[in-house]
Amino acid sequence: MAKGNLFIVMAPSGAGKTSLVNALVESEGSRNLCVSVSHTTREIRPGEQDGVNYHFIDNATFLDMLNEGEFIECAEVYGHRYGTSQRWVQEQLDKGLNVVLEIDWQGASQVRNAMPDTCTIFILPPSVESLRERLTRRAQDDPETIERRMRQAVDEISHVAEADYVVVNQDFDTALEDLRAIVRSRRLTLAYQQSNQGELLEKLSRSGG
Repeated sequence: MAKGNLFIVMAPSGAGKTSLVNALVESEGSRNLCVSVSHTTREIRPGEQDGVNYHFIDNATFLDMLNEGEFIECAEVYGHRYGTSQRWVQEQLDKGLNVVLEIDWQGASQVRNAMPDTCTIFILPPSVESLRERLTRRAQDDPETIERRMRQAVDEISHVAEADYVVVNQDFDTALEDLRAIVRSRRLTLAYQQSNQGELLEKLSRSGG
C-alpha cells in the first residue's frame, strides 16, 4: 500500500485557511484526506467539541506527552500549549491517507526537520486591507485584538518563501481548485508512483530492456 502524503497549510489569521481546508477535505473525501486534530491546554470554547476541534488536555498531561516525545511539533501561544501527535500522523500516512496539518511556520519548520518530504502550502489574502476587513467582519475580537492579529499576520507572511506552494485566496472556488491541484500533483511524483505502482514500473522497465 502506498503511504499517504503529509501537507502543512499555513496562513495568517483571517486568510480563510480553515474554510478552505474543510472544503478540500469534503471534496477529496475523508477516505483520502484527513485533518490532524491538535492537543491543547487552552480551555474549550462555546461550540467546540473535544476530539473534533482539539484534544483538550491539562498542562501536566501535555508536559508528560512532550517529555515522552509524542509531539512532532509543539508551540506555546498566549500562554497555552499546542502540539501534534506524531504517532497519529504516522498511523494515517501508513494507511495511505493524506494528512493536513494547520499550523504556523514555526511548527512547519519542526515537522520538515522530522519529515523532509512534507509538502508546505501558504495561503495568502489578496491584500492587507482585505485581511483587516475579514478580521473585522468576523466580529469575534475587539479592536486591540484585531491590531495584534494584524501584526502577527505581517510576521507570518514574512515566512511565505519557506513554503513549497502559495495560494492566494481572492476567489474561494479558485483557491480551492488550486489546493486540489496541489494534492493531485503529489500523487504523481516519482516517489509516490514507485510506492503505488512499483510492480507496473518494474515490468515496464524490464520490457524496455
